[in-house]
Amino acid sequence: MSVEVAFLESIPYFSRLSPDELDSVRELVFEKNVERDDIIILEGEPAEALYFVGTGAVKIFRTSVDGKEQVLNIVRPGDSFNDVPVFDGGPNPASAQAMGPVSLYGILKHDLNVFLQDHPQIAINIINVLAAQVRHLVSLVEDLSFRPVVGRVARTLLEYAGDGIGLGKRLTQQDMAAIVGTAREVVSRSLRALESDGVIRMDRHRIVIADREALKDVAGIST
Repeated sequence: MSVEVAFLESIPYFSRLSPDELDSVRELVFEKNVERDDIIILEGEPAEALYFVGTGAVKIFRTSVDGKEQVLNIVRPGDSFNDVPVFDGGPNPASAQAMGPVSLYGILKHDLNVFLQDHPQIAINIINVLAAQVRHLVSLVEDLSFRPVVGRVARTLLEYAGDGIGLGKRLTQQDMAAIVGTAREVVSRSLRALESDGVIRMDRHRIVIADREALKDVAGIST
């Protein structure tokens, strides 16, 4: 099944392209479906394609030599991943894993580079996409360096609470630990502290935000 033009138009890479240009892109796109926990790309391997999430969500992460995982991003429908190695020719800087059933669209590195030479608008779009990714990574470094764990947990709750946009599963405490850069036990203590303060409440296996403004204060997000 080929990708819909309407979906391509929603992707930042292809915004403001003409109908003819979108049709040309459509001919280059391939589809790939993966199941929960499938590894899509591996850190250190050669980059073959740029990927876009159609449905579901993809976890982008790096693994230390002792097996500790750090989540760099969770990519949702319409967003891309593996951008940098497609353009700089280096290996994949991180691994990507499906968080549930995921449909992907991809463009082979060679095909994208040829298209880029003939369609300058996409170059402007790429600059904007890569700039947004840099901003995200700078924010991640700031969080890991300067924000206390409970603040990072609060920020994660705000970002993913009630997210029905294809995560495919609820975040576990282990997932949250990998996102905020700590151990699962520390996340558990932070959640208990937030519950004790009346900011959240635990409803069986669900976390319910009881006071969103207070949670924003803990996360250091100005309102």
